[in-house]
Amino acid sequence: MNDDDPAEVLAMLKAEHRRLDADIDAMRGAGNCDQLELARMKKRKLGLKDEIAQLQDQMTPDILA
Repeated sequence: MNDDDPAEVLAMLKAEHRRLDADIDAMRGAGNCDQLELARMKKRKLGLKDEIAQLQDQMTPDILA
């Protein structure tokens, strides 16, 4: 994989975001989960969301340019 290709990086970030979402849902479903680990996972998921938004913004051409 070429780390310089924004589309590949974006796909990788989205895949990790989906995986974290599924892991968080699974932990919640288990009922007896580690709250600290759940909070860490949620924080990482939010960080990924920000990275995805920033990368998408960089990839989208400015209409007014």
